[in-house]
Amino acid sequence: MSFSLSPNQIATYQRDGYVLIKGFFSPPEVDKMYSTALADDAMQKNALDLNDQSGKKTRLSLWFTPGNDVFGYMSRSERMINAIRPLLDSDAPVCHFHTKLMQKEPRVGGAWEWHQDYGYWYKNQFMFPDQLISVMVALTEANPKNGCLQVIKGSHKLGRVNHGFAGEQVGADMVMVNNALQTMELVYCELNPGDALIFHSNLLHRSEANLSDRPRWSIISCYCSQSNLAYAETSTSWKTPVSIVPDEAILKWEADSFCNADFLKKENDPALKETGWENQVNKK
Repeated sequence: MSFSLSPNQIATYQRDGYVLIKGFFSPPEVDKMYSTALADDAMQKNALDLNDQSGKKTRLSLWFTPGNDVFGYMSRSERMINAIRPLLDSDAPVCHFHTKLMQKEPRVGGAWEWHQDYGYWYKNQFMFPDQLISVMVALTEANPKNGCLQVIKGSHKLGRVNHGFAGEQVGADMVMVNNALQTMELVYCELNPGDALIFHSNLLHRSEANLSDRPRWSIISCYCSQSNLAYAETSTSWKTPVSIVPDEAILKWEADSFCNADFLKKENDPALKETGWENQVNKK
């Protein structure tokens, strides 16, 4: 039988804004995904470098349409869609918004400032944050030493917090963040390779720079309900129901390269444009 969340896991997500699933992908599946991420030229050529407030760089590659590649099979797998379907506040079909490969290299990988994903996606004019969700799958170990994700437990219930410019990132209003930190629990989400963290689009989260001698790589797939209209989003995957593949596809199906993937270009991101990234570039 394919994976499904327990009633307790669903209740945990609704209460805390996130739920951790241990061993969501197997070691052979993780090995294949991680080796693909390291070796694929298109993935590296299309990586974006974003400065944090200290000037350290955090690196990501982001694409929209899930293809017949190893990460497309991951994001379209039956277990993935079964896991998120009961958490989206809609009976409409599940759509894939985008997937991003997060690459925090040893000693140089930058921080992510406190933010909500909906702080970015509000700029795309998605209507319903309860119908937006992210799934982070660890490709390497994630711990406090190498900059694992930190979340403020239950902060998704705050609604959308104002966001502004923080380095080359979009950061949440720190007055509200500090109030939240005094009110709710700060949690370090330590993950082993293959573990998955599913979290709400309004959950406040951040990660520190990777000052260790070990890489911290993860893959994050983001989803929405087809009923969740996005009036300023130019990609089309967000309104296309996911074509689900069997769980075995990652290991057993032939996989394409990423050479034809529709990668995000920095200048096309509405959140970065509206928070002043273009002006910062023009000043340099």
